[in-house]
Amino acid sequence: MTAALPAIAPRAGLAGWSLFAALIAMAGLPIYIHAPKFYVDSYGVSLAALGGVLALLRLFDVVQDPVLGWLAEVGRARRGFWVTLAAAIMALSMVGLFAVTPPIAPLLWFAITLTGLFSAFSFLTIAFYAEGVAKAASLGPQGHLRLAGWREGGSLAGVCVAAVAPVALAMLTDAPFAAFAALFVLLALTATWAMRGQWQGQGSGFENPLAAFRPALGDPLARRLLLIALLNAAPSAVTSTLFLFFVESRLAAPGMEGPLLLLFFLAAALSTPVWSRAAQAYGAKRVLLSAMLLGIASFIWAATLGAGDVLAFAVICAVSGAALGADLVLLPALFARRLGQIGQGGEAAAFGLWSFVSKLSLALAAGTLLPALQAAGFTPGQENAPSALFALSVLYALVPCALKVFAIALLAATKVPEV
Repeated sequence: MTAALPAIAPRAGLAGWSLFAALIAMAGLPIYIHAPKFYVDSYGVSLAALGGVLALLRLFDVVQDPVLGWLAEVGRARRGFWVTLAAAIMALSMVGLFAVTPPIAPLLWFAITLTGLFSAFSFLTIAFYAEGVAKAASLGPQGHLRLAGWREGGSLAGVCVAAVAPVALAMLTDAPFAAFAALFVLLALTATWAMRGQWQGQGSGFENPLAAFRPALGDPLARRLLLIALLNAAPSAVTSTLFLFFVESRLAAPGMEGPLLLLFFLAAALSTPVWSRAAQAYGAKRVLLSAMLLGIASFIWAATLGAGDVLAFAVICAVSGAALGADLVLLPALFARRLGQIGQGGEAAAFGLWSFVSKLSLALAAGTLLPALQAAGFTPGQENAPSALFALSVLYALVPCALKVFAIALLAATKVPEV
């Protein structure tokens, strides 16, 4: 293990991987932010109805991931075709969601277009990460970490762009979301073209649907990494669920949610190449543990904040965003590297499970934290008693720290080969 950072190796076509990651990311979290408000403002759909549809779609999205992983595995021989088809479905769904006046009831149209969008998003995510196992193997001993740096950097950049693009486009056009959909279509064409020739054509060899999951589930280290992923995703799920409430009510800073969220994701995006290079030099496990401890330190500070502490929280957003960058780069890279070491195939099915556990944590967070917050007497957008605000601080800042401790303990006790 060398103490100096390695020299930069040739890019080996990784810019296309970064661009494709940005495309996928633009169709994820930002759409949960933009779509409900767009349908409320444009078509008068009730927020409660939209919330119910989103909850059902989230449940469907979680359940379908292992199935999509299996489909990506059995369709591996023609993966390039299926990826192109899924990208087309995702782009058309985005156009239908934002640029087409609903030809049927707006709520039903919202559900149909989001189903197409999120199903294609999930399939592409699984196939993309699965394909990365073979790509990383061609990049040398540290290939998984190099690829992860490019991939997750592109992904976080896509989140940042999608989060601010409609606001920026509103200054140029009266239909900013239609313009955003058009730009998304252009990016889909560009990114799909940039990834041409990158998709492997080998068949999967798994005739039994359940057999595709055996390589990952049958390996003790792969199973341990899946459990670590579940535990480590839980703190982010908690903070994502409660972020808007914390800024609006605990910090008393309504209107600052957007800039603070953008700062968080920018910090994560800018940190990804640093974490990737550091992991190549000092070991992925050691660097990841350091980043996880950094995340805990920042959120312990968040528990002490009150009304008006926006500047302090901005520092926390930057630090915790940087810590998240390590989670997004290094954990999937460790999992992908282990799948390559197992060498039994089933990568797409394995990443279907990875996607499932990641989304499961978000569903569990939403299903438990919001009722707990309501039981503590918290009411969004209203004056709240000190006890309710204290409960918000505990749930937002301290609960994630406790969950992170479990993830750190499990990772620390896990022997992770660095080669």
